[in-house]
Amino acid sequence: MKVLRASDYKRMPWKNGGGETVEITVFPPNASVSDFDWRISMATVASDGPFSIFPGIDRTLSILDGNGMSLAIDGAAPVLLTRHSQPRSFAADVAVDATLPEGTITDLNVMTRRESFTHQVERASGSFSVSKQSDTETIIVLATGSVPMKSSQDSVVLEALDAVWIDDTIAIEARNIVCYVIRVNPL
Repeated sequence: MKVLRASDYKRMPWKNGGGETVEITVFPPNASVSDFDWRISMATVASDGPFSIFPGIDRTLSILDGNGMSLAIDGAAPVLLTRHSQPRSFAADVAVDATLPEGTITDLNVMTRRESFTHQVERASGSFSVSKQSDTETIIVLATGSVPMKSSQDSVVLEALDAVWIDDTIAIEARNIVCYVIRVNPL
C-alpha cells in the first residue's frame, strides 16, 4: 500500500477561479485539470455558486465537513447532500448550482473521463476489508479521522484526510470514523 498524506497534497485554484482545490491524486501523474483520466480531490466551498464544467467527465461528490450543500443539477430540483448522505454521482459537463444552507463545507470530489474510466465511491465505517477485484482496478481509501489499516505485508495509521492506495487486500478498523472507498476501473 502507498500512503498519501494530507500534508503532501497539491493545492491549486478551481477551474472557474471561485476557490481552491486540494488534489489528493491524479492519473496520469502530473496531469492538469484539463487532461486527467481520473482525479480525486477535496475543496472547501464557502459561498453559493456554479460548479466548474468538465466536458466528458463523470463526478461523484461527498460531504466531508460542514452542514451540507444543496445541488441543483442540470435544472432538476435541488438535492441536499450532508456528511451522512451517500455519495452523489452526476455528469460534470452539465450546469450545477450549489447553495450552502448552513455555511462552509468541505467536499470530496472524484472525477473520471467518461470515455476511458468508471468509478464508484462508497461511504464506510466500522470494521471492514477492501480487496481489488481485478489487476487493473485502482482502490484508494480516504479517512476522515485516525484509522488503523493492515494488509498482509504492512500496517499503517491514517490521520484525518490521509489516504491509502491499496495493492491487494486491506483490513480497516474505522470504529467511529467514516472512510470513503474509491474504486476506479478502465473501460
